[in-house]
Amino acid sequence: MAIHLEIPEAVAGSIRLPTPEVEKRLLAELSTALYAQGILSFGKAAELANLSRYAFADLIAERNTPRHYSEDDLAEDLHYAGG
Repeated sequence: MAIHLEIPEAVAGSIRLPTPEVEKRLLAELSTALYAQGILSFGKAAELANLSRYAFADLIAERNTPRHYSEDDLAEDLHYAGG
């Protein structure tokens, strides 16, 4: 399933960014907001932003967005790292 958002021309015309940056910036804004609210996982938010996990980590760090990483996540990562 793909979702296409339609932004009214009056709004799109008011975005104060160079045209080539608009889509990338809107995807970054949407992905960080959805991640911060716990609506998207870290990996899926990075995918939505079209960024690597490392680049997305840098993006949320710049915005002081806390990482959602529980003890269960750590245990799972340690399990996979151990083989």
